[in-house]
Amino acid sequence: MTALPRIRALSTARPSHDIHAAFIDWAEAQITDPRAQAVFRRMASRSGIDHRYAVLPPTPQGGSPVSPGGFYDGPPPGTAARMALYAEYAPALALEAIAGLKADVSDVTHLIVASCTGFVAPGVDQILAQRLNLAPHVERLLVGFMGCYAAVSALRSALHIVRSQPHAKILVVTVELSCLHLNATQDIESLLAMLQFGDGAAAALVTSEGPGLALYDPFATTLPDSADLIRWDIGDTGFVMHLSGKVPSLITQALQDEAFVRILAGGDPQLVDGWAVHAGGRSILDAVEHGLRLDPAKLSASRAILREGGNMSSSTLMFVLAPYMKQTVDRGVALAFGPGVAAEGFRFRTVA
Repeated sequence: MTALPRIRALSTARPSHDIHAAFIDWAEAQITDPRAQAVFRRMASRSGIDHRYAVLPPTPQGGSPVSPGGFYDGPPPGTAARMALYAEYAPALALEAIAGLKADVSDVTHLIVASCTGFVAPGVDQILAQRLNLAPHVERLLVGFMGCYAAVSALRSALHIVRSQPHAKILVVTVELSCLHLNATQDIESLLAMLQFGDGAAAALVTSEGPGLALYDPFATTLPDSADLIRWDIGDTGFVMHLSGKVPSLITQALQDEAFVRILAGGDPQLVDGWAVHAGGRSILDAVEHGLRLDPAKLSASRAILREGGNMSSSTLMFVLAPYMKQTVDRGVALAFGPGVAAEGFRFRTVA
């Protein structure tokens, strides 16, 4: 019988510095047009986000990264300075998530790391392997720059490894430091895109035995004529996120296609008792809810994660999956949207 991959343990971690309110005040101050200011403030109040956290520490006076003495005080930092902080903070936050597993990872056979908010070589995978004292023969995979659906790619890779190597024990890690890519602008769409993102990390153990969430039937598709709607460009002052306001309507339109819905839900979406939808933003969750005609309670896990930490890029889906580790799910669907616009996911269910 083919091994059934499952998440045996899952842990998440956020930094302690809440920067959401400070960002809103700072972003509003960038806008000189009073009417545009009012639009931004109204959109911010409707974002469904109460908190977002950053690895960047408070200033000695307790201020945020945009306060006097903060990382963003003065001319915009160059990409090199931001990547230096990524190399310092990304492994530390990832290790915090791994520690939360409360499991022995010394005997893992594979390490998969997903991250799109920074680059460093040796990679975060190698840094983690060294700090965890993993054996040199542990196989590593770094899933880079894939955006919000990268957790799907990482877990899907673990799924395929376990299917081919039933004795494999795989550590899957996601870590994102979106706070390193703030830039001053008067463009409301850009400010609203930055408003969505926070920092976070997650870790999971995937094996073929024991209780947990079984992973099966992975799927992937790309929505037509959408390549420019979600982009993540590397600039001289960090990475620049382009998140078009057209994305929710595109998703709503795509969900009118019954064939597309069957790909996502594996059948009738009303029969799914565990929806783990990447909390990319309130409007995206609204589009999925309305497009699939779901009871609002079906996306309560996703909305709670968005409210408490914002969009943490690839780590977000892991946060949404975490509560299902303590529930019984007969038919679950994990779904994330990202650059492309691509929709990727898998089915899951509880196994004893």
